[in-house]
Amino acid sequence: MKNHAFRAISLLLATALLAPQAPLWATCGGGGGGGMGGMGAGADTPAYQVPWKVLRGGEPAVKEGLVLYWFPVNQTEWDKSSLRNSRILSVYASQCVAMQVAGGAGETSQKLTGGAALPVAVLAQPDDTVLGRVENKDGRLQVERVEKLVDDEMKKREAAVKERLEDGKSKAKSGDKQAAIDELKGVVAQKCMFPGRAKDAAKELKKLGVTDVAEIHDGPNLDPAVTVKIVKVMQQGLDAENNGRYVEAEKLYAEAHRVDPADPTPLRYMAENYRHEIGDWKKAREVFNEILAMQADPMSRAVALHGLGKMTIHEGDFKGGLALMEGSVETFPLALAYRNLAVYWNSEGDAEKTNFYVKKAMELAPADPFNVVFAAVFMAANGRGEEALKVAQANVALLPASYNLAAIYAQNGQKEKALELLKRHFFEYERYQAVRSKEMMEARVDAVFASIKDDPAFVSLTAGADGMLDSGKQMTHH
Repeated sequence: MKNHAFRAISLLLATALLAPQAPLWATCGGGGGGGMGGMGAGADTPAYQVPWKVLRGGEPAVKEGLVLYWFPVNQTEWDKSSLRNSRILSVYASQCVAMQVAGGAGETSQKLTGGAALPVAVLAQPDDTVLGRVENKDGRLQVERVEKLVDDEMKKREAAVKERLEDGKSKAKSGDKQAAIDELKGVVAQKCMFPGRAKDAAKELKKLGVTDVAEIHDGPNLDPAVTVKIVKVMQQGLDAENNGRYVEAEKLYAEAHRVDPADPTPLRYMAENYRHEIGDWKKAREVFNEILAMQADPMSRAVALHGLGKMTIHEGDFKGGLALMEGSVETFPLALAYRNLAVYWNSEGDAEKTNFYVKKAMELAPADPFNVVFAAVFMAANGRGEEALKVAQANVALLPASYNLAAIYAQNGQKEKALELLKRHFFEYERYQAVRSKEMMEARVDAVFASIKDDPAFVSLTAGADGMLDSGKQMTHH
């Protein structure tokens, strides 16, 4: 097995978009292995980000449920649209309503939009049968109208499923057992869209002696009062995490989870807070696995797979962790996961795959400063030091990027600036010694600091790593 720890290139930065036992092993340094629900956040970022997936050629078609298409008119509309943030749409994404961003060209797109001026939202069946459209008003789509379009259709369909459930119960009471079983199995088959009704049908089937029915989890609660409460608590939690109050954030995410245990979003934020900010990987693993065991939206599942992949690699199972991270980007594209895949393949010496994943991260969020700084670390490592230094200078105030900024300066021979930024990372950005010490060890074995690794000031700055390289566990990829 190759020793990946001594060939690491850089620590990933927290983005972004959704998202720190014995001993505690910290997340990747550089402020970046996640947090903020795995999608990244800023001071004004809402907690409920809709898992919109941009349609690209060659992707498998949706086979069940419904598809909500969004046809934006341009990048500016995408950046500013209210459709980006909605608990209602996020929850329905966990109930087999695919959220897809599409272009307006092409025969299929024209059929879906009905020739309406963009932007437009279209709700359709997987065979592209249109169920409804929301056209723009003064060039903008209103998320409330789109939520209503989906909500009305889901309620109409649930009413039909409920009627079938009641029909199955009636047949059972009348003694028509086989007909009852057929009706009830039809309801169970709708468990992705209507888990509550399916769960009731499964109970009735068991009364009739049908035992081969898998466990069905409760569906999220979309009562408007619940949505108002949980969004408020989640936003308070995200604000606390954004301001480094990680224990407070933990409590608020847990409170939101209690409001609706079937909503995966609070669990996603909670797990990333444990993994990246606090450094309690035991709890993080438990919560990530809870997400994967429930009916969760693609974004939440992708964040869970990525987090488990990072921890798995850290514990020495490189291929197992790689498979989890690859599964993450197949489920839903995360800039965070793409960056980690870039680092993995850089550690393997595969320049082609490294560049591929750096490019994928940049395509997904080209204006994200953390993505830009991350890419600049690779520039500096590949002989483009001056170009990388300009990126670092433009982003030097970015506190969560301190580790990677230090990496750029170190590779450009600016020792004092690199040490200044590393100190800022360890003692201003990080709040927990369990995380800080592990990241000091990572800095000692990171190739980007090769020019200063024996400098007494660097050795002193990373003193918290003393003895850690002999502990039997090594960080592999950042």
